[in-house]
Amino acid sequence: MLIEFTVGNYRSFKDKKTLRMDASSSVSEHREKLISAGKYKLVRSAVLYGANASGKSNLLRAMGVMRSNVMHSASRSSAEDIVYYEPFLLNETSAHRPSHFELVFEIEEIRYRYGFEFDKSRFHAEWLFELKKGSEKPLFIRDMDEIQVSKIFPEGKGLEKRTKSNSLFLSICDQFNGTVAASITAWLTKCNVMLGDSSRIYRNHTFNLFLNEKLIEKAIEFIKTLDLSIDDVYLDAENVNAQDSEGGDTHETTLISAKTIHQKFNDDGEQVGQVEFDMDKSESSGTNKLFDLSGPIFSCLSNGGLFIADELDAKIHPLMTRAIVRLFNDPETNPNNAQLIFATHDTNLLNSGNFRRDQIYFTEKDQYGATDLYSLIEFKEDGNGKVRKDRSFHKDYMQGRYGAVPHIGNLENLLNPTWQKVNQ
Repeated sequence: MLIEFTVGNYRSFKDKKTLRMDASSSVSEHREKLISAGKYKLVRSAVLYGANASGKSNLLRAMGVMRSNVMHSASRSSAEDIVYYEPFLLNETSAHRPSHFELVFEIEEIRYRYGFEFDKSRFHAEWLFELKKGSEKPLFIRDMDEIQVSKIFPEGKGLEKRTKSNSLFLSICDQFNGTVAASITAWLTKCNVMLGDSSRIYRNHTFNLFLNEKLIEKAIEFIKTLDLSIDDVYLDAENVNAQDSEGGDTHETTLISAKTIHQKFNDDGEQVGQVEFDMDKSESSGTNKLFDLSGPIFSCLSNGGLFIADELDAKIHPLMTRAIVRLFNDPETNPNNAQLIFATHDTNLLNSGNFRRDQIYFTEKDQYGATDLYSLIEFKEDGNGKVRKDRSFHKDYMQGRYGAVPHIGNLENLLNPTWQKVNQ
């Protein structure tokens, strides 16, 4: 389970900012939305609000970058650049400094703190700490090419010299079957990161879901409850001849497509049969997105993983977005403690007790173009007290009470005679 994520000097994040998933002790409402992790309490979800270009997507992208580095750095050749390096460019100093990433998470009741710093050509630092019985101990600490491995991390011994400057030591340990490294890599692999409108890349993930009868039953049941007039969903496999891009040779391949079943009625409103639709050709883009998301969502709910989604609400009705959030926030539908982190412009979610105050985050840029990140529980009203739990979060946010809203200029200037004449 994720406890916190910190990023610094990456895209719009100049200084280090932290998204926390550990519950605030000062928040008493909606305790059902919490996960018990020993003596700690974690929130099941976190939502990000902010103006366009305020940094919401950059925070989620940073989490994806950390995951990708761990998964792929070991296979990088020594001559390759680290393509994920995108420092904050609006400051002459930070533009040449390493980016900073750090995760705090828990696997099987052991708390880890893992992070690294890198630029275009190499990793400058890397560290892994383990917290047991209230005491944090280093497993390894890396400073440029020097890697110090602790006695309590024997799987890393002898691998220091096998680690290239542009590869992560943790990834090398995983390559050589290190137990701890493998568990951390597996945990990160289970994190699904959906950036922008990229839900279609998860369609194969959803297709694989159909191989698990229990999971697909839940996914289809969920789709049927969303009032899409869909009675059933199934996959259709078709063998076709395809031509290779090189050489022009043909070979047989299998194409898989999703089919939906709808009821068919006569003029008297009586059901007379069923009609099969092709998901791509006949269903709306919103229905296609919900189908594509059903794979990673129900895999996360089943395995207790982490689902990170940018623009979760794009193309789908606000009530459907709310239904997805409820799947994660409700312990009955989320018994394995999966977590959801997403960005949205759907302010309706701020109503009806959908979130605790420590689940609501905002991003806002300062006068120098750098992103600030803060939660509603951290926000001080008039510089003093915390936001009360009985406030209308939706109304207050839309009125700019918490910041993180766009500052729109005077639109009447666009209609003045000079502007109209220029554009005639």
